[in-house]
Amino acid sequence: MTRPATRKKTLETTLRFGWTTGTCATAAVNAAYTAMMTGQFPDRVTIVTPSGKNADLAVSETSIGEAVDGAWFRAGIIKDAGDDPDVTHGAMIRATVRRGGAGGGISFHGGEGVGVITKPGLPVPVGEPAINPVPRQMMRDAVAELAEALKGPQDVEIEISVPGGAAIALKTWNPRLGIEGGISILGTTGVVRPFSCSAWIASIHRGIDVARANDLPHVMGSTGATSEGWGRERYDLPDIALIDMGDFVGGMLKYMRRHPVPNLSILGGFAKMVKMAQGASDLHSARSQVDFAALADMAAPFGFDPARVAGANSVLEVSGMADAMQCGQLADAVAAAARDTALALLRGAPTEVEVVIVGRDGALLGRAGSLLTGN
Repeated sequence: MTRPATRKKTLETTLRFGWTTGTCATAAVNAAYTAMMTGQFPDRVTIVTPSGKNADLAVSETSIGEAVDGAWFRAGIIKDAGDDPDVTHGAMIRATVRRGGAGGGISFHGGEGVGVITKPGLPVPVGEPAINPVPRQMMRDAVAELAEALKGPQDVEIEISVPGGAAIALKTWNPRLGIEGGISILGTTGVVRPFSCSAWIASIHRGIDVARANDLPHVMGSTGATSEGWGRERYDLPDIALIDMGDFVGGMLKYMRRHPVPNLSILGGFAKMVKMAQGASDLHSARSQVDFAALADMAAPFGFDPARVAGANSVLEVSGMADAMQCGQLADAVAAAARDTALALLRGAPTEVEVVIVGRDGALLGRAGSLLTGN
């Protein structure tokens, strides 16, 4: 068995799945609606997620109150993200349910800690609470099922809140996407897969959607904070133009192939850009490796010792084998090859591309396809 196969088997058999904020919100709605009709909250709620998995969730808190517009019923579910390093793990997802006006259907409201959409390009209109379409449909389905079983109303007001959600949101993409004041209620499958790439790639896609909806001519995808910092100093770009692509340059480019923007800057460190130059579209160390023999062939024309490069343990070691001018020449060649990879993934989409390699100290190392001359 190969080492990658062993890693995959371990991930599949030992890491726990978790539940999305959308699944937790739906479970909370289920519990609150049940109390509205029966006077009692269930201890646990089972939700069938869009992926077909059953989420059996404990109801962690309950309350009932009176307001001018009638009684309200509130239930809270603590989010369990399984073994995924999700920033919302452990958050309380609350749903407050009350009867709505006749014929009003189901209306959604954002309470404490749930963000509000302020920019176009997201799947929810500007001004609405950041409760995505799939969770909304999950909650509608839950109400419809309970209304039939308990002979209850289909006209319901639902408020979702997340105590502390505003602070949690600062650790997410929400501020860059124009979602203010809290987190989003998310989930397309209802399930959080441990160490999944899908959530990050989905955030990249939404970032591109927002940039396009706001007619931005230039976006910048960076592998990390250091490379992004270099770009911030060179380009006068709003936050919604800054794409935190991480290792998922392929996920960004493949989406941009179908949803192009006029100009794209790709910024990253030397080692990651070497992997991209060698054709990798996922730059994570677990999913792509530097081919040092190929790097030796690329470095030889600039005075590097091919044998030493081929036997190196890291790109950082390679960069110490020659002077600054030679390293700059190699970095430019790597940037050019990485740009070729990007253009191949874009498949002729009308997007101008530059690739910039940034050192660990934040200095420019190499560049290809400069969008702004003199910078």
